[in-house]
Amino acid sequence: MKILQLSSAQSFGGGERHLADLANALTLRGHEVHVALRPESPLLKELPALRRENIFVLPLRNALDISSARRLARYLREHQIEIVHAHLGRDYPLASYATRRQPCAKLIITRHVLFPLNRLHSITLSNVARTIAVSPAVKRSLEGLLPPERIVVVPNGIDLRRFATPASNAGPNEFRQAWNIRADEPLIGTVGEINALKGHEEFLAAAAVVLRRFPRAQFLIAGVDASPNGHKLEALKGLIAEMKLQDSARIVGWVDDLASFYRALDIFVSASHTESFGLAIAEAMASAVPVVATATEGAREIITDEETGLLVPLKAVDQIAAAVISLLADESKRRRVGEAGRSRIKQQFSLERMIADTEKLYQAILTD
Repeated sequence: MKILQLSSAQSFGGGERHLADLANALTLRGHEVHVALRPESPLLKELPALRRENIFVLPLRNALDISSARRLARYLREHQIEIVHAHLGRDYPLASYATRRQPCAKLIITRHVLFPLNRLHSITLSNVARTIAVSPAVKRSLEGLLPPERIVVVPNGIDLRRFATPASNAGPNEFRQAWNIRADEPLIGTVGEINALKGHEEFLAAAAVVLRRFPRAQFLIAGVDASPNGHKLEALKGLIAEMKLQDSARIVGWVDDLASFYRALDIFVSASHTESFGLAIAEAMASAVPVVATATEGAREIITDEETGLLVPLKAVDQIAAAVISLLADESKRRRVGEAGRSRIKQQFSLERMIADTEKLYQAILTD
């Protein structure tokens, strides 16, 4: 098949990991995969399987960028693209416009978030062949706006091999040494873009509570601030200073080898206010790290409380802290929950399953 993946993303998160894994794997399966990206896209360095000439760069300024939509339509025609797969809400109208002008191309969109679409989308997306929801929760958020028979759940997939063997082959001790964290210091971490919805404030407040019981514990936040002026990062640094956590909590920024980061942790925490799926949660579980997560809709899809992880109410600082303390106090529980979490991801959320399900969907649409 001739497939084009479309994303105007300016930062790298779960949706971008999904696109990169999909594009690389489909290329290795023998399909002709193209991508359309912005000039400074973080995805450019995440597509090693693709030929450089199959990467189409254009402005993709916003949902009303008609110039980019016209260029995209020409590209579809010139390369005889059969499937166009858009991953961001602001890209849906551009993809819809382009595919209307290339009738042989079928349009698929993936909804990675729970934020609702507006009524305008129900008009602009009338030519969508299928909408992929990354979780049942996302599917429910789309019902009533898009035709239900055209909504399909294809959960995100995790590359278990990637998290079984970190790219750098760095073990926990080496990663800890890089950040001057002793082997006997409990290490708790979280991953996510620095913004209010990821719950970093609650993570730090819980850290302050945990430190009363485990004063040697260390807390790491892996993530970057995608805002234009970086004010969210500065605010978070200010909060660490205000709470006098400088000796125990650090922001480590972008981590290239997340597998080694997860492997170094004793506990992973997701304090998010909303998650449609929770890719970082699933990655930590794939790494056999016990997870404490707020009970977002996405987290509840992945975690069975007290079995494959620990679920706590949203924004509940004391309960986040209590769950972390319960795991730090019981090594056998940490091991049991971590292994159960990895088994759950292996059974239900493998990358191979996601790729195969998406490939079958493409093939079905082309034979409709």
